[in-house]
Amino acid sequence: MTARRRTVRISPAGSTERPDTLAVEEPLELRIDGQSLTVTMRTPGSDIDLAHGFLLSENIIGSPEDIVSARYCAGTDADGRNTYNVLDIQLRRPTPILARNFLTTSACGLCGKTALDEVRTRTRFPIPASGPLLDSEVLSALPDRLRSRQSVFDATGGLHAAGLFTTDGEMLAVREDVGRHNAVDKVIGWALRENRVPAHDLVLIVSGRASFELVQKAVMAGIPILGAVSAPSSLAVDLAAESGLTLAGFVRGDTMNIYSAAHRLKVRP
Repeated sequence: MTARRRTVRISPAGSTERPDTLAVEEPLELRIDGQSLTVTMRTPGSDIDLAHGFLLSENIIGSPEDIVSARYCAGTDADGRNTYNVLDIQLRRPTPILARNFLTTSACGLCGKTALDEVRTRTRFPIPASGPLLDSEVLSALPDRLRSRQSVFDATGGLHAAGLFTTDGEMLAVREDVGRHNAVDKVIGWALRENRVPAHDLVLIVSGRASFELVQKAVMAGIPILGAVSAPSSLAVDLAAESGLTLAGFVRGDTMNIYSAAHRLKVRP
């Protein structure tokens, strides 16, 4: 997940040469039954979770049983070594969605969609109107708990993170990646493989902003509460309100902004 590169550091004391630790970014090609579906730029690690989460977010699968196998296949470097950058997924049933190939980047997972109607996807797991109830003090503590598990970020300063928690604040899964959408796909994929989807009793925390895409991924997994350290976008708020998802932004210390479905938060007087 990290690599070392030579750098020249400039400071008031002068310039020095030294190695620096960087977050690795490499392409991952996802194939379905041998046919290329997409290429995403990601940080290697938890690729199987990423594939499950991505396919769920794209409404290609709805349960772990929809996947027969997931294996690395031919993909070699100049020395003939496997790069582990090609993952082939065998589905239990054929799907017509393979005609929609697109490129995703570490900055944006929606790049390359061929039509606006491909952006908004209908969830198989609608969020229940009631419950769960989350204490606002528990929510306010979750970003720091997420940050405490960002070991690669500590080494590089260059990764996003996503974490799944219970409403009691128990940390279930944390994943890091150069792409915020990949980090979310990885934790959602973990939940799917652990039979925790629909995730109607879980809380998703992200280390940066809450974009439309991240809200949609939460909705696709049936996650009722999403908290972000930074701001949401206007479209993210609109989708959260439409879907009944509780969206909290600027969750820092003992303050936060609740943009939708505030009824799930218990605020102490």
